[in-house]
Amino acid sequence: QVQLAESGGGLVQPGGSLRLSCAASGFNSSTYVMGWYRQAPEKQRELVAIISRDGTTNYADSAKGRFTISRDNAKNTVYLQMNNLKPEDTAVYYCKAVVGSTLYKFNAWGQGTQVTVSS
Repeated sequence: QVQLAESGGGLVQPGGSLRLSCAASGFNSSTYVMGWYRQAPEKQRELVAIISRDGTTNYADSAKGRFTISRDNAKNTVYLQMNNLKPEDTAVYYCKAVVGSTLYKFNAWGQGTQVTVSS
């Protein structure tokens, strides 16, 4: 069964940092493009960062220069290092395989991890 367990969120002051982890099980995440998403209250879920099988990364404009996505294939885990956090980064963060919608076993979202940036 495909499962993704996000962790590492919390309360941080503006300018602070957090490192999120996404532990995958039930599939080998190293063989998929993996992404970090976030959803703030009253807003749609948005893609923040992706990492390909060869380690190539891409970021939303709001994350460029501040966030870094990485993966440890031996641990079947994906990370999101977030630096210089801003209040607008407050959201629930999710990880997910970036695949077509017909791959039903990848469609479900996990519980996510809450990131709150506030002074």
